[in-house]
Amino acid sequence: MKPPLASPSAWLARLTASRWEWLFWIVVLVLPFLFPRRLPLISEVAILALFALSLDLLLGYAGIVSLGHAAFFGIGAYAAGLFANHAWAEPVSGLLVAALAAAALGFVTSFLVLRGSDLTRLMVTMGVALILLEVANARWLRPITGGADSLQVEIGPILGLFRFDLSGRTACAYSLITLLLLFLVARRLVRSPFGLSLRAIKGNRLRAASVGVPPDARLVAVYTIGAAYAGAAGALLAQTTQNVSLDVLDFHRSADVLLVLVLGGSGYLYGGLIGVTAFRLMQDVLSAETPRYWHFWVGLVLVVVVLAGRERMSAAVQRVWTRLVPRQGQVP
Repeated sequence: MKPPLASPSAWLARLTASRWEWLFWIVVLVLPFLFPRRLPLISEVAILALFALSLDLLLGYAGIVSLGHAAFFGIGAYAAGLFANHAWAEPVSGLLVAALAAAALGFVTSFLVLRGSDLTRLMVTMGVALILLEVANARWLRPITGGADSLQVEIGPILGLFRFDLSGRTACAYSLITLLLLFLVARRLVRSPFGLSLRAIKGNRLRAASVGVPPDARLVAVYTIGAAYAGAAGALLAQTTQNVSLDVLDFHRSADVLLVLVLGGSGYLYGGLIGVTAFRLMQDVLSAETPRYWHFWVGLVLVVVVLAGRERMSAAVQRVWTRLVPRQGQVP
């Protein structure tokens, strides 16, 4: 039996959605040509957007709150750096190794996160990140990790063809393309039955279990996937800057990515991209205008936004984006 043909309205909705999404990514990929002097900033925003995307898979779709997501980011950065220095300097291979290393850590620690309430999860995830920070700075590991002096990374050409240049063109293109590819994978994932089961677990875990969805197995899986994405983001930072410092494991990375996800909205993938872009551009502009007090102005803006309009802004952005890019099976 042939599947029923889609209605004209549903077909038009999918066509409109694809147009808006393609337009969004075309603009993103054209940015390096429009702002050639801002290539390092664009590359940094792409890396942080991938990091925020990894947390959105946990928070937005599975309801897992984390204050230690930097653990996976840092593991990915160190794994990529050490792999490049001691094994193979090709970046894509190092990216895969870093994602696998972070996924392994995520799988092991996911069983700790399954236990307890949200407060317990916050403490456990933050504790894991702090432990890794101290381990990376341990005296017996400093010859390997570099400790406070940081780890210098030697990176070869991408796929043996594209060398990293001083202007940052290769690094910017590499970061943006990696973000796009991993975003497409995440988009496919959250629109699959697996993604729908995550939403069911977030909405009501007991009800999801009663209809045959295994909550623990699903949460372990998405936690591992989110860790892999964060590890890939850390690898991108290590490869594009050719340096890995203890900063990649610091608490402020976990706090910043959670903050930008709250600002941009969670549960529709684009919230992390929008939040990171706004947050990083705000930092860049304010630090240029007031070099001595820019932290104060950033904090003030964030407090005003969160207290006065974060919920309204996030809801408005999600409503607009849902109309432009409806979820699978929905018609605007």
